Amino acid sequence: MAEYVNEWGQVVGVPMPGWLARPRPALTPMDGSFCRVEPLDPERHGRQLFQSIAEDRDDRTWTYLAYGPFASEDEFLRWLKGCAASDDPLFHAIVDHASGTALGLVSFLRIDGAAGSISIGHIIFSHSLRQTPAATEGMYLMLRRAFDELGYRRCEWRCDALNTKSRIAAERFGLRLEGIFRQAAVSKGRNRDTAFFSMIDAEWPRIRAGFETWLSPGNFDADGRQHQRLSALTRPVE
Repeated sequence: MAEYVNEWGQVVGVPMPGWLARPRPALTPMDGSFCRVEPLDPERHGRQLFQSIAEDRDDRTWTYLAYGPFASEDEFLRWLKGCAASDDPLFHAIVDHASGTALGLVSFLRIDGAAGSISIGHIIFSHSLRQTPAATEGMYLMLRRAFDELGYRRCEWRCDALNTKSRIAAERFGLRLEGIFRQAAVSKGRNRDTAFFSMIDAEWPRIRAGFETWLSPGNFDADGRQHQRLSALTRPVE
């Protein structure tokens, strides 16, 4: 923890001369090698998202989310239009380059420019997006915008403490568990304890290098199998 001793001998936070509030994320696409992350447009992305996410036949996609599953495409599109109208969360679609199809959703939220803090959440990946380079690159592009383009100091990831897959993903992407907020919410009539993860700007250069090593063509063999695991490249340095 960064500390500083003031003139009275009290331990306080390190001074930040010249600190300025950070801007909001721009409503512009983020382009990568495997995918493009672009502001959500229900007219353009809606049907593709419904069809791709509907691959989850038993609705496990929605277990730990506060919304869904949706009974029909119309119901889903109404919800999606509300998402697109929001400025916090700020929703984006993940569009696969190979197919040109929107296969997932992700958002910036809890956007606090004065503190330089931003969250990534509302992550919904279709089955065809999960465990692909495009899914990983989508997260890389979001983090790169937060830290490199906008100069945020902190990025958060929150999830239901029982959502093991989300917790594993957060750690794979280089975020550290800060703790569990007990009885933090009631979601779908159930108690929710919330796991808090974070990454700070001082950690990002090493984690960014890990993402870029993992995403490089040389990290995959002719069958698309990885040589190095991302979790090994983003593991915290103690």
